[in-house]
Amino acid sequence: MAAAAEHGNCDAWAARDPSGVLSPYKFNRRAVQSSDVSLKIIYCGVCYGDVMWIQNKHNDSVYPLVPGHEIAGVVTEVGADVKAFKVGDHAGVGTYVNSCRHCENCNSSLENYCPETVFTYNTTDADGTITKGGYSTHIVVHERYCFKIPDGYPLAKAAPLLCAGITVYTPMARHNMKQPGKSLGVIGLGGLGHMAVKFGKAFGLKVTVFSTSESKREEAINLLGADNFVISSDTQQMEALKNSLHFIVDTASGDHPFDPYLSLLKVGGVMTIVCFPSEIKMHPASLNRGGRTLSGSIVGGTKDIQEMVNFCAENKIYPEIEIIKMDYINEALARLVNRDVKYRFVIDIKNSFE
Repeated sequence: MAAAAEHGNCDAWAARDPSGVLSPYKFNRRAVQSSDVSLKIIYCGVCYGDVMWIQNKHNDSVYPLVPGHEIAGVVTEVGADVKAFKVGDHAGVGTYVNSCRHCENCNSSLENYCPETVFTYNTTDADGTITKGGYSTHIVVHERYCFKIPDGYPLAKAAPLLCAGITVYTPMARHNMKQPGKSLGVIGLGGLGHMAVKFGKAFGLKVTVFSTSESKREEAINLLGADNFVISSDTQQMEALKNSLHFIVDTASGDHPFDPYLSLLKVGGVMTIVCFPSEIKMHPASLNRGGRTLSGSIVGGTKDIQEMVNFCAENKIYPEIEIIKMDYINEALARLVNRDVKYRFVIDIKNSFE
C-alpha cells in the first residue's frame, strides 16, 4: 500500500521500482491555469508502453511512476482562456501533454515530432515537475493536447483510440491508404493490429492479417472482418501473395524478418512500421527492385488525433476491449506481457476509486 507520507489531491496507482508492481499512491496535480482543462478520468487504456516504463526498460524511469496515456473522461474545470471545451464535455488525452509550440513541427500540427515533446508520464514538464499519467483520478492539461470525444461514443472504447488507434491511423492517412478496392496487409493482431484491420475495412481495403498464431484466424475473419489470414511462417502461403499488396502496416514488436514481407508489396507499395524491433535487416533489392517504400511512424499530431476520433465516431469503429478494475492491474499487466488480452485492457477508473 501507499506510504503514510504520501498525500495530494489526486489518487492513483504507481510503480515504486523496476519490479513494476503498482500500488495505491497520492500526489498533487497543478491548479488549472488560463489555458488548461481539468479532466475527471473515467477510463484509461493499458498499453505495452506502460510495462516498458514501469519496469525501467528504457533506463529512464523516475519513481514513483504513474503510467497511462489512453485517457478518456469528463471536463470538470476550464481556464479563463479555454475556447474549445466546457464543463461536462467528454474529452481525451493521449501520449503527450506538452510541446514547445513554436517549432516547425508544432506549427504543422506534428507535435508528436517536436524535440521538446512532454509525454503524459515520466517526462519533465515545463514547470520542472515529472508528468504522471492516467492510472489516476484526474489530469490537468493545456487544451491543445486535449481532444473532444463526440457525444454518444462510449468513453471506455474511446480510451484506446488515443494511442493504439492513432498509432496506426496516422501512417495509413499519410500514405493515402483510404483507397477502396486496394489491398492491405496487417502484421500482428494485438492492440494496434486489430485497429489497423478495422481502419482498413472502413477505408474499403481488402485486408490480409499475418500472424504466427493459427488461433487468431477465426477472430481475424469473423470478429474483425479481415478478408484473408496467413501464417507468416508458412513459406507457401507467403509465396502465394508475392507482389499482391498495395500497403502493409507492421505492428509486430518482436524481432522478425523484413524481406519476406517487402516481397509481398506491388511495385510502388508502402510498408509502414509502428513497432520497435531491436533492429531492421533487409536486402536493398527488396526496396529497389519494386520501387517500394519502408516508412516509420509514431502516434500522431493534434490535428490527426481529433480527425481520427471523429472518423471513429462517424463510422462506428470501436476497439475490442476488456474492462478491468484498478486492483486487477498487476494481473492485467502480466497477461498483457503474455499476449493474453483481446485486444485492449481498459481500466474503469471512476468505479475503482469511488
